Amino acid sequence: MNRNLRAHFVLSIVLISVISTGLALAADSPVIDRILSNGVLRVGMSGNQAPMNARNNDDQLIGLEVDLANMLAAAMEVKVQFVVKPFPELLGALEKGEVDAVMSGMTMTLERNMRAAFVGPYIVSGKSILTKDQTLAKIEEAEDLDQSQIRLAALENSTSQEFVEALMPQAQLTLTKSYDEAIQMVLEDKVGAMVADFPICAISVLRHGDKGLVTLVEPLTLEPIGIALAPGDPLFVNLVENYLSALDATGLLELLEVKWFDDGSWLIQVP
Repeated sequence: MNRNLRAHFVLSIVLISVISTGLALAADSPVIDRILSNGVLRVGMSGNQAPMNARNNDDQLIGLEVDLANMLAAAMEVKVQFVVKPFPELLGALEKGEVDAVMSGMTMTLERNMRAAFVGPYIVSGKSILTKDQTLAKIEEAEDLDQSQIRLAALENSTSQEFVEALMPQAQLTLTKSYDEAIQMVLEDKVGAMVADFPICAISVLRHGDKGLVTLVEPLTLEPIGIALAPGDPLFVNLVENYLSALDATGLLELLEVKWFDDGSWLIQVP
């Protein structure tokens, strides 16, 4: 049995125990009770954050977070429903009860933790830049971008926006609704660089291999990416914590990271 199959086998044993324990207590968990009653786990994501989540050529969602959500739903023996919204609206959707969880490359910050419970991290990322400028691609400190003549793009309501505003106040910042919009601004030379999480930048270089895009060799920061859950339901939070721990213990998190970050074969599936 190869490593992948062995990990899946061990994971199934662990998850059966973990999920069964959690479901036995579901009467005290409004979120678990709702999920089981409806037979659906609703997961919010932006749908445009490859390799975390993106639409393929058949308009189906794929990515590391899509795999994670499908595994959790399968362990709970329910279906998964992906609720696609612009990144800035995801936490609001969680607060309104429109989704049960958010998996969308969301950095766990103190400010966000005041609005939602976080489980993770399942990936540790960091800030980087996507650019066509070879000089900018060689920067080593964020302060090197703090110049009035430098034009930057960042996703609205993201930690990238906060990062630029805090460390590069002199730069000209344009906020976008999606990464695709920001990438297009870089390609059209409307901005000198997009500030985003390192995986987004690295995959964008691969996706647009003939457009002269480059990114930094090392990210400028380190940031934990986690699952956002509505507060007020400790049993559901505990259930997802146990689920993520099981994935980590069996090596499946590492396998998913290799699949979506190191193996670029999936790139032919996206536009």
